Formats: sequence, C-alpha cells, structure tokens
Amino acid sequence: MHLDLVLDMAVSGHGERVAFGSHTGGLTYAELADRVGRTAAVIAGKGARHLVFVGENTADFPVLLFAAGRAGVPIVPLNYRLTPEKIRELVARLDRPLVVHDAELGDLVELVDAHRMTTAEMRAEAATVAEPVLESDGDPESPALVLFTSGTTAEPKAAILRHKHLAAYVMTTVEFSNASEDDASLVTVPAYHIAGVSNTVSNIYAGRRVVQLTTFDPPGWLATATAEHVTHALVVPTMLARIVDHMDTVGGEAPPSLRALAYGGAPMPHTVIERALRLFPDVDFVNAYGLTETSSTIAVLGPDEHRRALHGEPGDRKRLGSAGVAVPGVELEIRDDDGKPLGPDEVGELWVRGEQVSGEYEGRGPVVDAEGWFPTRDRAWLDPDGYLFIEGRSDDTIIRGGENIAPAEIEEVLRQHAAVADVAVVGVPDAEWGQRIAAAVVLRPGAQTSEAELQAFARAELRSSKTPDHIRFVSELPMTETGKLLRREVALNFAIAEDR
Repeated sequence: MHLDLVLDMAVSGHGERVAFGSHTGGLTYAELADRVGRTAAVIAGKGARHLVFVGENTADFPVLLFAAGRAGVPIVPLNYRLTPEKIRELVARLDRPLVVHDAELGDLVELVDAHRMTTAEMRAEAATVAEPVLESDGDPESPALVLFTSGTTAEPKAAILRHKHLAAYVMTTVEFSNASEDDASLVTVPAYHIAGVSNTVSNIYAGRRVVQLTTFDPPGWLATATAEHVTHALVVPTMLARIVDHMDTVGGEAPPSLRALAYGGAPMPHTVIERALRLFPDVDFVNAYGLTETSSTIAVLGPDEHRRALHGEPGDRKRLGSAGVAVPGVELEIRDDDGKPLGPDEVGELWVRGEQVSGEYEGRGPVVDAEGWFPTRDRAWLDPDGYLFIEGRSDDTIIRGGENIAPAEIEEVLRQHAAVADVAVVGVPDAEWGQRIAAAVVLRPGAQTSEAELQAFARAELRSSKTPDHIRFVSELPMTETGKLLRREVALNFAIAEDR
C-alpha cells in the first residue's frame, strides 16, 4: 500500500477537520491535500530524485512528506543541528536532490551543491500551480523516506523505508478515523526522527488535530497543552523528566484535557515514570519502543500495565522497565551470538520480523536474513509472557573479566539514590580486567554524595563485580535532541580525564 492512500482516506473520512495547527484557523485535511497536490507538481517540475528537508516540524513537513510521495521521490529530513559541512556531505550522497529549508536555516545549506528554496518559496510557487498532481503511481515498493542514522560511532547510514513499510505500520497499529473531532495531539519530536514521521502519518490516519511545538520547555509545554485542549502527547524521556521536575518544584496542574501520554526513543528511568504516574493520575501512559529501520514502534507497554506497576505486585513493577509486547503483525526473537533462538529470560540480540520492517540501507541493500528477520543490535530478553526488556546496544555491553554486564542494570540502581538525577555507565579499558565500570553521575539540585557512598549503595543491590570502579560527577550528560544518550562521548570523557 502507498502512503497516498492514507491521505486520500483521511480526506474522505474527515476532510473538514483541522489537521495541523490551532483549532481555529488551522490547516484542514482538505486544504492539506490541496497543498500536497500543488507541491508535488513543483517537485516533479524540478526533476528532483530526492526531496531534502532542513527545517522544524511545522505544517510544512506533512505537506512535503506526502507531496514527495505523490511526485514519486523519497523525502530526506536532515538534522538542522548538524554543521553546514556535515549537511553538505549528506546531501552529496543523494541523487539529484532538491533542498527545501526554513529561511532562518539558510546558513546551514549554503555549502550544498543543489537547487535550494525556502519553505516560504515552496508555498508561494505551489500556490501558482495550475495543474496539481492528483495521485501517485501507487507503487508500494517505491522509497518513501530516507533517514540518516545518528552516526555517533561510524559514518551515518541512510536507512530506506518504502511506502509499504510505513503504510503497514499505520494500518496495523492505528484504527482509521478513531479520533473524535475534539482530539488533539501535541508533538515535540523533530521531523528528522522516525517518531516525527510515524506520528505525523498516524495522526492523519486517525483524524486527530496535530499541534506542533518546535521549542520545548516545561512551562511552554504545559501551557500549550492546556490552551490547545490537547488530549494526546508524545515526548522523549528527558522531556518527561523535565516536566515532572518542573511540576514538583514550581507547581502546576496536569492539562485537564490530557488523556494519553506516549513516550519512547530512549530508556525511561523508573523514578521518572513513577513520579509522572502520580502527577498525571488520569492519563493513560504508553511506552513505545522501535527503530528507524522498523518504521517506528514494534513493541508497546500499555496503560493497564503502567497502572498495575504503580499499584500492583513486585512482578508488575518490574514490567514497568520493559518495552511491552509486540504490536500486531510483528514477531520478536532473541538469538545468541551464533544465531540460535533463545528461550524466556535468556539475554541475547533482538531480531524482529514483520511487514513494517525494512532493514535496508542506501548502497547496502537489505540486511535481513533469508526469512526476513532484521538484527536490531539491541541486547534484550523476553519474559515468559512475551514482555520485552531492552538492556542496551550490543556494543555498549561491558565485558569485565569475561563477564557481560549491561550498563542499564547499574544505571537503574544508581537512579534510586536520593541524590542522583541521572547517570550513564560505560566500560573503560583496563589491562587486568579488560574493562572497568565507570559511571558519570548528575546530582539533583542541592544534593550531595560521594563516590564511596554511591559505590556502597550499588554494591548493596548488585554483585561487587557490577559495582562502578570509578564515579565522576558531571553537570549534564551528552544527549541527542531526542533524548538518546551519547554513550561514546561519556566513555571518551573518561579517557580524556585519565590522560590529563
């Protein structure tokens, strides 16, 4: 199935509703479709083979996303926090790119050797189109999206998602037109992240109005959610942590209209989600786990599991640290280093299979095996009931004296200390043990503790072999814009400190 069908269904089902923007004066679904057709004509007229977007997640993005598909080219959203040199390098890897950018980001694309136009210029040219493109070729095999990986450990890979992958994700996880006319979703994730793309398409298919917040801060998020009568919201863990910290210290009520809050993109500390559950007692929480190569979410921990975790037995609380169970149409399997499937509670690499799974990269082709399984490179395990527990990236595993140690286990224990706001655990080279365990710790405002105290705290919960050998106190941890820990930078900072 082609994404164009998603837009056609949305227009036929709820064309008069506001799709993006304020409930008064926003862009309706019918107006969205009109702009898509006219913008597709502009893209086709310029002979582009890739549509590059460098901008914030505003109403221009869904127009360009669907217009690119209708014009028969993939959209390539780029991280606008990259340097001009990196933007140039990434665009140079694409065939016949057309670059559309926010006007205020013009300096980022000045080195690009390609046709460039601002989003305002695209809107103006599209408005003059006499013959809009009214439909796509409908080919589900054509590429819809190219997303560059973060490239924190190597050269960024260009992941390819075809129309059939994104459409399969939406069709199997979202009920068509299930939103009421009063539903509104607050989105703060950028367009260059898979969650920004999948959330856009999902909300359109559901018929929900989308309010896009390009700059995040807790007071602004709470105020916008209240003023726009937001019913659903999507955040990353660092955003939720800042929201609950703000509400705990400054005060403030949960937006009265808010009914559902989804989070994902990085591990969620137990302490943060438990505080959030108490501050938002009437809100349904959902943890969504997925990858770029799988068209976003492949496992979900739903509202009932969150409530049981807060009020139920210890086993229920443990599942609060899980990614939930597989979404419809997706299969999960844990394998050892030799590719052999493992049983419940055994840790190995997570493999995933389903119609929404691409596992394909520009210039490399698919990396799925002969039976369609994609290796995620995440270390994980499944409990007997199919709940998925992620222990981190395979290459993040610390090997100390031949023992494999998951940083997430140590981090979760240290976060239970009253003085600890956040922590990152890494392995550092050691001549005797192979690697030692090091922890970078961010303290809560006004809190104090010591390396010895935290080591004793960890040792009381974990074996001595999992107690950090070194602890450094830092003001903040290095994160991506979507709240993912840059663990390699933490390890590098330890190495630099030791060299001094």
